[in-house]
Parts: sequence; structure tokens; C-alpha cells
Amino acid sequence: MPLIPEEPQIHESVQGPRATPATGRTASTPRPVPGPRSAATPRPGRPGPGPARPAPPAPRPHSTSGRPQADRQENRSAPQLQVIPAAADGALDAADEAVDLLLDSGRAPGEILVLTTGEQHPWATHELSFGEAAYWAQHEAGDDVFFAAATAADRVKSRPVVIVGVNGADEDAVAHALSAARGRADALLIVCGDPQRINAVLGASV
Repeated sequence: MPLIPEEPQIHESVQGPRATPATGRTASTPRPVPGPRSAATPRPGRPGPGPARPAPPAPRPHSTSGRPQADRQENRSAPQLQVIPAAADGALDAADEAVDLLLDSGRAPGEILVLTTGEQHPWATHELSFGEAAYWAQHEAGDDVFFAAATAADRVKSRPVVIVGVNGADEDAVAHALSAARGRADALLIVCGDPQRINAVLGASV
């Protein structure tokens, strides 16, 4: 009987290239520019076509109080309001967490708009570096989460969910931002910031 050559054995201990899991990010690193969240890449932090962009911070554990819930009832006349407590320097992180939770609960990326009252979100700053035409073209496409300054709220289109990160500006500017955001939210308005300040501004702007 002819001898059959033995198949080479592959040992598990052999080292080779391995994919680094996307969850290897740590929250202690500086806040990087998040990648796009298109319909083809529903999970946040997965880079899509185009210039390479760093991934967003990994979600941090936090209490269930203040977590946004995807509102399935599209009440266009009076969007549901949720306030997520956060310091001014943590409002962007809270807004990013809110986006992650909404995507996890089934919201499509194109249903979410994020506005900031102070410093621009890093995603917006990064995309604007390619020019305003390319930046606003992504808004018009409407298939991804879009980040903009609250001062541009009059230019953005309505979306089912609007998130506002109160990360700066005076009371008048915040009041204008929240009023504009409420007009752009078809179903759910989430505000991340100091609850006392938010309640005072919302009460004055009603």
C-alpha cells in the first residue's frame, strides 16, 4: 500500500497576524475623531470609505438613569424630552454615549442629529477640514449621524432624534440652540448638560 504523506500540522501556538478587536480601545485616551456611522457600518467606530478616521471613544459604564430610549412613536408636534446630566466638559462624551445607545436600540444612523452649543464636535471639525461643500453634502445625503454647531441649527433638516451637547455658550445662545433643536426633533430630543441650567433655559424658552 502506498504511503500517504502526512498533512502538516498547524499548532495553535504558531504566531501569525491577528485582527485586533475593535473593542480594544480604552476610555483613558484623549477623545479621538469618531468615524462615520453609515447604514453599511451600523456600529459606531467602523471606518467607511474615504479618508481614514480614528475611532470614537469606547462607551463607558454609567447608570441607567438618563439613558435615551428609541421612541417608536413619531410625535412630530411634541418630541419627547430627555436630559442626561453632564458637566460642560463631559457633554460631548455624553452625547457620543447617547448615539451609541440609540444605534444599539435600533435607530438608523441617518435618524440622528447631534448639535453642540460650544466647541464643535471633533467629527464636525475633522469633516469641515475637507471643505464645507463636502461637509454639508453628507448632511444632504442623510444616511449617517450628522454633527453640527448649534449656530447652524437653522440650516439642518429635521430628524427623528436630535441630541444637544451643552458644552459652552451663554444662556441666550443655549436657549436659542435648545429652541432650534426642539423644532428639528420629530420624535425625541436629548439634552446633555447641567440639568439645572437646562431646565432653567427650557423654562424660559417655552
